[in-house]
Amino acid sequence: MGVAELNKIVIYGVGLIGGSFALALRQAGAVREIVGFGRSKTTLDEAMRLGIVDRIGESEAAEVADADLILLATPVAQMATIFARIAPYLGANTLLTDGGSTKSDVVAAAYANLGDKVGQFVPAHPIAGAEKSGASAALAELYQGKKVVVTPLPENSDAAIASVRLFWELCGAAVCELTPAQHDEVFAAVSHLPHLLSFALVHDIAQRDNRDLLLSFAASGFRDFTRIAASSPEMWRDICLANRGALLSELGLYQRELEHLHQALTEADAAKLEEVFRVSSQVRGSWKQQ
Repeated sequence: MGVAELNKIVIYGVGLIGGSFALALRQAGAVREIVGFGRSKTTLDEAMRLGIVDRIGESEAAEVADADLILLATPVAQMATIFARIAPYLGANTLLTDGGSTKSDVVAAAYANLGDKVGQFVPAHPIAGAEKSGASAALAELYQGKKVVVTPLPENSDAAIASVRLFWELCGAAVCELTPAQHDEVFAAVSHLPHLLSFALVHDIAQRDNRDLLLSFAASGFRDFTRIAASSPEMWRDICLANRGALLSELGLYQRELEHLHQALTEADAAKLEEVFRVSSQVRGSWKQQ
């Protein structure tokens, strides 16, 4: 499938991820018509007003068969239901991709619901987010210079993988590949755990009687560490549960790290504290420059 053949794409979830995908492809001149589906009529109407979609989808029967590409940009817990709705109407030449932050669960849902059409689904995860959500948060530039991970299935043809890679590249992204299991292990460590910790710190403060006093003195360190705690509770509930095995493993490692720090503080072990801080500072400093 080439770019000129993108007569129609269908997007489930026209918020930050799906809306930005639509705007980026529109800006690239790569699509003629964009159809949106979603749970909220308010969000869909807003997406129409903002020019993200050309029209709101009528039904799977009316929209899916002649679509060149379908993007699932909903919370991951909704994807199994959407696969089941799409499957009976999926055209032989229609490709599917997604923007979910976990992959093993989404892949399992695809196998369970798409049957012999599963080869048309090329899973993906754009590493580009923000705390804001909804259609108004969508940006045509969101994916510029950002990574998108694709996790191809054995059933995917080379042409299907190449096409999905191309669509994300047209959005300005740098595309790389992992297996679904590798993806979930990596992002448990560098994305899902940090979000869990950020939510936990803010929740701890929120339950205290003097929380207003504490927050009145919070400055840049607290702001930077807790920025991601303003993210969608529903989305992060789904992500944590979907990847709970890998996340529990990472949480266990982090708890051991905290135990070592607790011991160092208890014993007033200045050398141990400084060593931990030195290694962390060096790694963080070198990562910043990449």
